[in-house]
Amino acid sequence: MAAFGLHEVLADTGTNEKALSRPIHPTLVARGTGSFRSSTGLQVTPEGDLNGTCADVIVVCDIHLNRDDVLDRRWLEEIAWVRRHVDHGSLICSTCSGAVLLAEAGLLDGAEAASHWTMADLFRDRYPSVKFRSERILCDSGRNGQLITTGGASSWQDLALYLIGRFCGPEEAARVARLFLLGDRGYGQLPFASMARPRQHSDAVISKIQEWLVDHYDTPAPVTVMVHRSGLSERSFKRRFSAATGYTPVEYVQALRIEEAKQMLETDDMAIEEISAAVGYEDPTFFRRLFKRRAGVTPAQYRQRNRIRGLD
Repeated sequence: MAAFGLHEVLADTGTNEKALSRPIHPTLVARGTGSFRSSTGLQVTPEGDLNGTCADVIVVCDIHLNRDDVLDRRWLEEIAWVRRHVDHGSLICSTCSGAVLLAEAGLLDGAEAASHWTMADLFRDRYPSVKFRSERILCDSGRNGQLITTGGASSWQDLALYLIGRFCGPEEAARVARLFLLGDRGYGQLPFASMARPRQHSDAVISKIQEWLVDHYDTPAPVTVMVHRSGLSERSFKRRFSAATGYTPVEYVQALRIEEAKQMLETDDMAIEEISAAVGYEDPTFFRRLFKRRAGVTPAQYRQRNRIRGLD
């Protein structure tokens, strides 16, 4: 799950047509390049082996462990590969039980570490010098931030957002979180949804109005101004606008304003009342109601969920 999930999510960075961040190029590697089956029977085909050049970031994904497994000298080649990356200065990460390999390599001695909560006994008995943090989802595990460990099976999602935020910026991390529904999904999908891309059309009059609106969405009574600028009757304008874009003029303005408000909530510390005014709503109560209707959560809840923070 972690290997394939991380590969797909990280590979999407920098692909948005408006993205300003650099892309991430993930590669799935193993001791050899031959196909094998995971413990769940999934066919895995590595893209490379451990003899390639050092990567900027490596992630040791979860490991299938049985209660009576012998760990002595089990991952000699993998441990040597990890240590080579440590010496290279790469960022070393693990998801779930992948932290066991880092502990076996001696990299977590004296440091805090997260892993699946079922690993607590193993860490206590085999790695007593490691400060096991069963409650943590993402943990700075030492070497001045060079080692990052994460908790249970789905914690790869938190690691993905952390890596994207660290290397590509908070805006890209927020975009990817919305696209893949990463994070707390207790409120459903609306908090992750963005404005649907308007359909392509050939109505030059409406296209000019759309171009104008990008920079003037906060204009008071915008639909009235849009009608005036179009040179059409109000009825004709609304009919043509809906046919061209798939939105009514009011819906289109609201969608633009809410998308801009989301960006502000993700990246700015402005008060919600200030954001409301900045996107064209003088009544913050109306803005809150509209935001919740379109986003599924209040502006405050959206900010809390989507601000990209560093490690706790």
